[in-house]
Amino acid sequence: MVLLANILLAMAKLIELASGLLTLYKYVLLASVVVSWVNADPYNPLVNFIYRVTDPVLRRIRRSMPETGMLDLSPLVAFAAIYVLQIIVFDTAYHYLVTTSMTLKMGS
Repeated sequence: MVLLANILLAMAKLIELASGLLTLYKYVLLASVVVSWVNADPYNPLVNFIYRVTDPVLRRIRRSMPETGMLDLSPLVAFAAIYVLQIIVFDTAYHYLVTTSMTLKMGS
């Protein structure tokens, strides 16, 4: 039982890591929004990196959204999707795995 509890705890830590990576992605997404406002040099390596990381996700969202003219709402949709994924899926799975792991450790 202790082995299974440790496996569940390791899975919880992997979910925590994935949630942290999504938080980091939110900051890169925010940087993308700021860069689009200031019209930065696209040949700058940092700006190029930000666009290469965020454009594939934002492009998919833009394709499925109605046309809004000059106003791009795709970053807001991406933020909302990340928050929903983190709160509903990751937090729920993390808490379930941790509590199940602790229950298994206490039972043995």
